[in-house]
Amino acid sequence: MKREPWKPRKVAIVGAGSVGSTFAYALAQSGPAEEIVLIDRDRRLAEGQALDLAHGLPFFPPAEIRAGDYPDCGDARLTVITAGARQKPGESRLDLLKRNARIIEEIVAEIEASGFSGVTVVVSNPVDVLTWVAAKKAGGGLGRVIGSGTVLDSARFRYLLSKHCGVDPRNVHAYVLGEHGDSEFAAWSLTHLAGTRIDDYCPVCGKCNDWERQRREIEETVRNSAYHVIDYKGATYFAVGLALVRIAEAVLRNRNSVLTVSVPLEGEYGLEGVCLSLPCLVNESGAARIIESPLPEKELAALKNSAAVLREEIASLNKGPDHDN
Repeated sequence: MKREPWKPRKVAIVGAGSVGSTFAYALAQSGPAEEIVLIDRDRRLAEGQALDLAHGLPFFPPAEIRAGDYPDCGDARLTVITAGARQKPGESRLDLLKRNARIIEEIVAEIEASGFSGVTVVVSNPVDVLTWVAAKKAGGGLGRVIGSGTVLDSARFRYLLSKHCGVDPRNVHAYVLGEHGDSEFAAWSLTHLAGTRIDDYCPVCGKCNDWERQRREIEETVRNSAYHVIDYKGATYFAVGLALVRIAEAVLRNRNSVLTVSVPLEGEYGLEGVCLSLPCLVNESGAARIIESPLPEKELAALKNSAAVLREEIASLNKGPDHDN
């Protein structure tokens, strides 16, 4: 299939449910996209979401918002995949993973058949494993297919530190690395406020009674944040929609932003054969470069543990008769 020339500010969103539609809403309000196309196997849902959003155009920056289909990806600069299956009663986590892997493969095949030559962002969970599946299916360079990774987790981390330290969250620089899941970890060694390492700032800020304990509590709260939101309201979509806008802006506006997106590793930190989140330079080509900052031994061990967890999940996709490959 011949690659189509892309429109620099066109975004196709595959999946018009809560996450996809919330992202479309936030993207329309923020203004980096001139054309937003919603694609869903339920065409009526996509039509309804697009119409509802279009009715708000008098209050948005100028943009075209409509429902479409996979051929609309052909000239898009960015395609974002939020679609995925929900767990059925009695279905195992592995069976659900295999089902979602097949769905992602089918979606990527449709996107590639359109002649798409832009950047794909995978949001569907488990995002690191499904990003690996999508990257293998699509091929291309290091960062052409990326996952939303721990961009949201890092935002949660910054928010909690800002509350703890009494500092604007936009002035807190902090990253959560590894899996977007239970094996993720806070990179305390890379965390700072105004150039001051967090480990130097917090013990003398006058608000810390037991900094080591408070560090553990903050990290645990970040790791469990999604579970708490899901317990309260059934799903998370507002904050992830905003995190996706941040990624979209980096691509559409060629920002060279440092974001913890999920990318295939090719020897960084001695790891390969897995997708996970590290600080990456994100621009119009996707994840242009992984920023391989030195990590202390404890954090490097946590990164390797996260990679091992994800490798095991990737390997599980090839087990059993129900995987089509």
